[in-house]
Amino acid sequence: MPSRSDLANAIRALSMDAVQKAKSGHPGAPMGMADIAEVLWNTHLNHNPSNPDWVNRDRFILSNGHGSMLHYSLLHLSGYDLSIDDLKSFRQLHSKTPGHPEYGYAPGIETTTGPLGQGIANGVGMAIAEKVMGAQFNKPNLEIVDHFTYVFLGDGCMMEGISHEVCSLAGTLGLGKLVAFYDDNGISIDGEVEGWFTDDTQKRFEAYGWQVIPRVNGHDSEELLQAIETAKAESDKPTLVICKTIIGFGSPNKEGKEDCHGAPLGDEEIKLTRERLNWPHAPFEIPADIKDAWDANEKGAASESAWNELFAKYKVAHPELAAEFERRSSNELPANFDEKANKIIADVNEQAQTIASRKASQNSIEAFAAELPEFFGGSADLAGSNLTLWSKAQGISANDASGNYCFYGVREFGMSAIMNGIALHKGLVPFGATFLMFMEYARNAVRMAALMKQRSIFVYTHDSIGLGEDGPTHQPVEQIVSLRSTPNLDTWRPCDSVESAVAWKSAITRKATPSALIFSRQALDHQVRTAAQIADIERGGYILKDSVGTPAIILIATGSEVQMAMDSAEQLGDNVRVVSMPCTAIFDQQSAEYKESVLPNAVRKRVAIEACAKDFWFKYTGFDGAIIGMETFGESAPAADLYKHFGITVDAVVAAAKAL
Repeated sequence: MPSRSDLANAIRALSMDAVQKAKSGHPGAPMGMADIAEVLWNTHLNHNPSNPDWVNRDRFILSNGHGSMLHYSLLHLSGYDLSIDDLKSFRQLHSKTPGHPEYGYAPGIETTTGPLGQGIANGVGMAIAEKVMGAQFNKPNLEIVDHFTYVFLGDGCMMEGISHEVCSLAGTLGLGKLVAFYDDNGISIDGEVEGWFTDDTQKRFEAYGWQVIPRVNGHDSEELLQAIETAKAESDKPTLVICKTIIGFGSPNKEGKEDCHGAPLGDEEIKLTRERLNWPHAPFEIPADIKDAWDANEKGAASESAWNELFAKYKVAHPELAAEFERRSSNELPANFDEKANKIIADVNEQAQTIASRKASQNSIEAFAAELPEFFGGSADLAGSNLTLWSKAQGISANDASGNYCFYGVREFGMSAIMNGIALHKGLVPFGATFLMFMEYARNAVRMAALMKQRSIFVYTHDSIGLGEDGPTHQPVEQIVSLRSTPNLDTWRPCDSVESAVAWKSAITRKATPSALIFSRQALDHQVRTAAQIADIERGGYILKDSVGTPAIILIATGSEVQMAMDSAEQLGDNVRVVSMPCTAIFDQQSAEYKESVLPNAVRKRVAIEACAKDFWFKYTGFDGAIIGMETFGESAPAADLYKHFGITVDAVVAAAKAL
């Protein structure tokens, strides 16, 4: 029977060989954390390599994602569908083993990591989802939701501000099934971290309300086993295991140094490392006895089978709950959801309200929440301004996680990355809100949602200079351009209650796409539409008011400026078409025929109107059109004064149109 050190050395060998073959990568962390990983995966991790999506599996996240060969080695060795040839293709085009773990590439990768700190944030989200789903579904002696979230993280994750945000909240919420392992090796890219990172990590996490297990020898299996047992025994607090390790463990000349952090060891050093570790095998060669000792398929199948038996009993005792659990765990919407959503939209149209679109959003949340028990809302300390609460909203707490809402506090970045973790876990549909301006704090988490194609719904209110007196620090100008430029992100800026309801329907139904829903502070007029026009809103752009005959000019607008376009069209006469473009991303995905029907190529006289940065709209106006919008930051003044000051008025639109 191979020793634990032999099993850990298999990780070290595969990691240094793959990095060497790729001529790039990070061998230091995999070699330093190999012993921790071996103990966790071979003794405690509850998973089934034959079914990576088993609903009650433990989740494992490598937050320090640059050490990706650690994760790939673990997946290969334990029996996932990741071959030795896949490891040999590390960091190569179209491989299943890219430089950082990418969700959807290799089975068993729970989330994309690389931007430091977001992995632990996703882990907090998964632990929240586990706790909420457990509170909503578990019954005495029938705990069908019962799994841990394990996270590896390094000094870089600890330094990133997002780790402070999410770990603070994790302690407050008492996430007892979250266990994090801190790779305390004292080295980052620039060298020994004591020159720039001297936090007392133990006290910091104790202050957050975590259980902390300090000074664990990360190369001592017995200490690690005891630490994990202690962590799992604490049900009311998340646990941080502080593991003292040596980066690049086993490399005679590079261990403990920054040299091995992000560069291959080199052929000569690898030869010396093999000798020191007593690993005489050729590159990428794993002896049969070591491979057999690692294989987790039999154990995993038994674990899943035992859970299936438990769930069968649950189905007999609670058939309706069981069916609901299966639906939600599969990310399936309720039966007839599309029909019910269209009824909600029709009711909104019939009400014909002139209200702020943030209020229209709240009305939509109220209506859709009645149809979606999986709705899980939140706001970054702005619920009363973002209007994200609804009549049945119930905040979760450490003592009661049965609710459907999280008060995230002033943690925009943390909230957004946590939402991604909740979406990845499955069973809940998360949305979270802040002011559009403060999307900037959360920008990378929004990008990660798009990269992973997760249904995270980002709600942004106070969408332009229209918020008024709070001034340029709170007035978003360039943010919508950034969001619209993000691949696989649907960015909606509705012009009234009807478009707001359609935006919410789209965000809910497009399961592989995150959405940014952008709403106004100020009241917006209801626009009168036919049933066909309402249906076309889902296409992202449509004709709201058409010309008599072929249009001589087309006005394109979004949000609060759509009414301005309508008023301008009244002055310009019957040869003007008004196009409302609430979601450019979805409009761009329509057929060429549909796009031509809305924006015919023959009509090049076009004016785009939006109280945000102008440059984006050249895409639709061309350089021979005109754009009414912002070229500077805003100012502090009432909204009406600001629109006049910056020349975003009906008179300006009419003048631009006539000039064309």
